[in-house]
Amino acid sequence: MKQLDRTTFDHVGVPTTEKNDHESWVETTRVWVTNPREHPCNVEWLRFEPDSPVQGPLRTQPHVAYRVSDVDAAVRGHEILIEPFDPAPGFLRSAFVLIEGAPVELMQYADPDEEGWF
Repeated sequence: MKQLDRTTFDHVGVPTTEKNDHESWVETTRVWVTNPREHPCNVEWLRFEPDSPVQGPLRTQPHVAYRVSDVDAAVRGHEILIEPFDPAPGFLRSAFVLIEGAPVELMQYADPDEEGWF
Protein backbone atom coordinates (compact mmCIF):
# COMPACT_ATOMS: atom_id res chain seq x y z
CA MET A 1 0.00 0.00 0.00
CA LYS A 2 1.27 3.45 -0.93
CA GLN A 3 2.32 5.59 2.06
CA LEU A 4 1.00 9.17 2.34
CA ASP A 5 3.15 12.10 3.39
CA ARG A 6 1.58 12.64 6.81
CA THR A 7 3.53 15.82 7.48
CA THR A 8 0.97 17.73 5.44
CA PHE A 9 -1.96 17.42 7.86
CA ASP A 10 -4.80 19.84 7.07
CA HIS A 11 -7.80 18.98 9.26
CA VAL A 12 -10.11 16.39 10.79
CA GLY A 13 -13.65 16.29 9.40
CA VAL A 14 -16.48 15.24 11.70
CA PRO A 15 -20.06 14.57 10.54
CA THR A 16 -22.78 16.35 12.48
CA THR A 17 -26.50 17.05 12.27
CA GLU A 18 -26.16 20.37 14.11
CA LYS A 19 -26.37 23.60 12.09
CA ASN A 20 -23.43 25.98 12.54
CA ASP A 21 -23.63 29.75 11.95
CA HIS A 22 -20.39 29.74 9.96
CA GLU A 23 -21.07 27.00 7.41
CA SER A 24 -20.07 27.12 3.75
CA TRP A 25 -22.01 25.25 1.06
CA VAL A 26 -20.37 22.64 -1.20
CA GLU A 27 -22.78 22.09 -4.08
CA THR A 28 -20.97 19.07 -5.60
CA THR A 29 -21.42 16.95 -2.48
CA ARG A 30 -24.45 18.82 -1.06
CA VAL A 31 -22.84 19.32 2.31
CA TRP A 32 -22.38 22.26 4.67
CA VAL A 33 -18.85 22.59 6.08
CA THR A 34 -17.18 24.80 8.64
CA ASN A 35 -13.76 26.34 8.32
CA PRO A 36 -11.26 24.19 10.24
CA ARG A 37 -8.91 27.19 10.47
CA GLU A 38 -11.41 28.69 12.93
CA HIS A 39 -11.29 25.66 15.26
CA PRO A 40 -8.42 25.35 17.77
CA CYS A 41 -7.79 21.73 16.70
CA ASN A 42 -8.48 22.14 12.95
CA VAL A 43 -11.87 20.39 13.12
CA GLU A 44 -14.21 20.75 10.14
CA TRP A 45 -17.86 20.01 10.90
CA LEU A 46 -19.83 18.47 7.98
CA ARG A 47 -23.63 18.57 7.81
CA PHE A 48 -25.04 16.55 4.91
CA GLU A 49 -28.28 17.40 3.15
CA PRO A 50 -30.63 14.39 2.94
CA ASP A 51 -30.13 14.21 -0.85
CA SER A 52 -26.31 14.35 -0.66
CA PRO A 53 -24.71 11.81 -2.99
CA VAL A 54 -22.12 11.10 -0.26
CA GLN A 55 -22.80 7.72 1.31
CA GLY A 56 -20.98 5.16 3.42
CA PRO A 57 -18.23 5.94 5.92
CA LEU A 58 -17.93 9.62 4.99
CA ARG A 59 -21.43 10.24 6.34
CA THR A 60 -20.88 8.34 9.57
CA GLN A 61 -17.17 8.47 10.43
CA PRO A 62 -14.64 11.26 10.89
CA HIS A 63 -11.98 11.68 8.23
CA VAL A 64 -8.45 13.03 8.34
CA ALA A 65 -7.30 15.38 5.56
CA TYR A 66 -3.83 15.83 4.10
CA ARG A 67 -2.49 18.33 1.58
CA VAL A 68 -1.00 16.78 -1.55
CA SER A 69 0.75 18.30 -4.56
CA ASP A 70 -1.24 16.21 -7.09
CA VAL A 71 -4.57 14.78 -5.96
CA ASP A 72 -5.03 12.70 -9.12
CA ALA A 73 -1.69 10.96 -8.52
CA ALA A 74 -2.29 10.65 -4.76
CA VAL A 75 -5.48 8.59 -5.14
CA ARG A 76 -3.73 5.91 -7.21
CA GLY A 77 -3.41 2.66 -5.32
CA HIS A 78 -6.16 3.50 -2.83
CA GLU A 79 -9.83 2.55 -2.68
CA ILE A 80 -11.64 5.67 -3.89
CA LEU A 81 -14.73 6.87 -2.01
CA ILE A 82 -15.13 10.12 -3.99
CA GLU A 83 -13.20 10.73 -7.22
CA PRO A 84 -11.22 13.99 -7.47
CA PHE A 85 -13.55 17.00 -7.71
CA ASP A 86 -13.43 20.78 -7.33
CA PRO A 87 -15.37 21.89 -4.23
CA ALA A 88 -13.98 25.40 -4.76
CA PRO A 89 -12.90 25.77 -8.42
CA GLY A 90 -9.62 27.63 -8.80
CA PHE A 91 -8.93 27.23 -5.08
CA LEU A 92 -9.10 23.52 -4.15
CA ARG A 93 -9.27 20.07 -5.75
CA SER A 94 -10.15 17.22 -3.41
CA ALA A 95 -10.79 13.46 -3.27
CA PHE A 96 -11.66 10.92 -0.60
CA VAL A 97 -10.10 7.49 -0.26
CA LEU A 98 -10.35 4.62 2.20
CA ILE A 99 -7.04 3.52 3.77
CA GLU A 100 -7.21 0.43 5.98
CA GLY A 101 -10.84 1.24 6.85
CA ALA A 102 -10.25 4.94 7.57
CA PRO A 103 -11.69 7.71 5.36
CA VAL A 104 -8.96 10.11 4.22
CA GLU A 105 -9.33 13.35 2.26
CA LEU A 106 -6.58 14.37 -0.14
CA MET A 107 -6.49 18.10 -0.88
CA GLN A 108 -4.65 19.94 -3.64
CA TYR A 109 -4.72 23.69 -3.13
CA ALA A 110 -4.11 25.94 -6.15
CA ASP A 111 -1.67 27.80 -3.89
CA PRO A 112 0.28 25.16 -1.91
CA ASP A 113 0.93 27.73 0.85
CA GLU A 114 -2.78 28.54 1.21
CA GLU A 115 -3.85 29.14 4.81
CA GLY A 116 -7.39 30.36 4.12
CA TRP A 117 -10.65 28.61 3.37
CA PHE A 118 -13.19 28.94 0.58
